[in-house]
Amino acid sequence: MVLSKLAGVVASSGPNVQVAPQTVFNISGWSISNSMLYGWLIITFIIILCIWVARRVKIHPGKGIVGLFEEGVNFIMNLVENSFSDPSIGYKYVPYFVTIFFFILFNNWSELTPIIEGAFKHGSVWLFRPFTADLDATFAMGAVTMGLVYYASVKESGGMRRYLRHFFVGSPKNPLYFIIGLLEMLTDLTRVISLSLRLYLNITIGMIVIDVFAYLGHIIAPVSALPFYLIESFICVLQAYIFTVLSVMYLAVAVNHAKDHNDLSHEDLTEGDVPERIKAEPEGVGSAGGA
Repeated sequence: MVLSKLAGVVASSGPNVQVAPQTVFNISGWSISNSMLYGWLIITFIIILCIWVARRVKIHPGKGIVGLFEEGVNFIMNLVENSFSDPSIGYKYVPYFVTIFFFILFNNWSELTPIIEGAFKHGSVWLFRPFTADLDATFAMGAVTMGLVYYASVKESGGMRRYLRHFFVGSPKNPLYFIIGLLEMLTDLTRVISLSLRLYLNITIGMIVIDVFAYLGHIIAPVSALPFYLIESFICVLQAYIFTVLSVMYLAVAVNHAKDHNDLSHEDLTEGDVPERIKAEPEGVGSAGGA
């Protein structure tokens, strides 16, 4: 069991609390951290797993790992398509959001494996650390994701001008609407920070909590840390979902608003026959009175 090794590791040396990755080695002046090293390992695992699953996918739903993988793909696919007023637009971006979901999920779950900090060392440095427990890594994922969101938003909106239009609720010539629009744009730029910090803090704090309660339990570390271990396994899934659903919503809101605005701009609410006069009295009342 994963937690069984904690009794012998943390009880004697204290909890292994680290909030930043450590450099394992250098390649041509580039520092390779333990989180990068483990991230590459997880990428290799995901590629092998996807190839294995792809060869076993059938018309009818599978069971076991294949079935779970298919359910995860269908879940994210439905989430993306249902978020757009035009599902065909969302379908084009399903591959990226499915990939980022499983990439984050497996990296989050990797913190619960026995080869994470405390098992292997390279000199005085722990050899492996979860990729999502590295702020630089989560910031990079947030930047790439938001880069895709901005690119796709401009593309699907029909140009930069129409994309920027969705930040303003009224005419930009109105000072109040102009200020509100600028604030919305500023808030939009902070989304990279919010995505990266939320993921990094939840995974890092989860690691620290498990280590601390394993240390406090000493020889019964598996018992004292087990409740937090189970909670963290759920949080790993939740954080992967939150990162993905927020990214989808950021893109969908911009695209849907631009599409709806373009559709409404062609409507003329005054088209059709408009009655010149509305009778105040029902038919027959006036004629009866005249008689």
